[in-house]
Amino acid sequence: MPTYVAFLRAINLGATRKFPKAAIVAATEAAGGRDVETYINTGNVRLTHSARSVAKVQAVLEEAYAAEAGFDVPTVVFTTKDLAALTARAEELHAEHDPSGQHYVTLYASAPAAAATRAVHAVDHPGETAVVDGRAAYVLLDGDIHTSKLLSGKEFKALGQGTARTAKVLRTVTEKWC
Repeated sequence: MPTYVAFLRAINLGATRKFPKAAIVAATEAAGGRDVETYINTGNVRLTHSARSVAKVQAVLEEAYAAEAGFDVPTVVFTTKDLAALTARAEELHAEHDPSGQHYVTLYASAPAAAATRAVHAVDHPGETAVVDGRAAYVLLDGDIHTSKLLSGKEFKALGQGTARTAKVLRTVTEKWC
């Protein structure tokens, strides 16, 4: 069975979006996931599944998560091979740009539109670099996420709904599961 890594968006934020690890594991198993593991309580899940399609795994997980949590849980799924390549690209960009602040990667269910990608690449804020590549937007900041003009700009928002992780979290998940 193929191995996948799922990234859940907007859980455990405030009182109304609680989705504890045990409930995530139960819902993942109810959706046909096997060998389920989680990493930190922000929605990083490793599973094997008989489905051979990332889109199919995403759909069954989102349905099971909504049923278990009582609210929609947007989910982005990668094969372990694709996640390893995505993380390697993050490491390459980090070495190339050497940000003094944070390095975030926003993950998308599908690649953002070409026009939105071009618009983000055209944004020029000192100390802020974004590279959209496939289903990921790599953001390298000399500052932090809270003061970023790029992340709060309309161009970045036009990429669509994604879920962000630090490059460090992606590195750890990749080392553990890929």
